[in-house]
Parts: sequence; C-alpha cells; structure tokens
Amino acid sequence: MSTAYVLINCDLGSEEFVISELKSIEGVIEVHGTFGAYDILAKVQAELVEKLRETITWKIRKITKIRSTLTLMGIEGQG
Repeated sequence: MSTAYVLINCDLGSEEFVISELKSIEGVIEVHGTFGAYDILAKVQAELVEKLRETITWKIRKITKIRSTLTLMGIEGQG
C-alpha cells in the first residue's frame, strides 16, 4: 500500500467546498482543515504508486478553487 500526504492551498473561503470534493474521491482516506502555511491536508492511499499519482494529478489537482499542492510520499516499511 502506498501513502501520500497532500498539502493544499485553496482560494480564500473555499475550504469547505474543497474538503467536500476531496472526501468524494476514491483513495482519499483522511481530510483535515489546517492553520498555517497550508489550508488543507489530505491523506491518500492506493495499492500502486502509479494509481496514487493518477489520483493526485488527475483528480485532486483538478478540483476548482485549489491554487497549489505539495505532495509528500510515504516511505514503505517505516512507521
């Protein structure tokens, strides 16, 4: 199982909309609003790294009102 954490910045006031959209995407297993440099944190899992990449690139990053993302890939066998 591959895991990634996606840090998201979105348009001001659109956090609830983006969180709702993220929760409807298969593979997104946790979503949290945050304070600080980023607005939202999403945890994404998939069996294959390629599927994880597709989810982030073609589903998450295409959500309207998202301005930018930063993806942190989990290391297998750690934790």
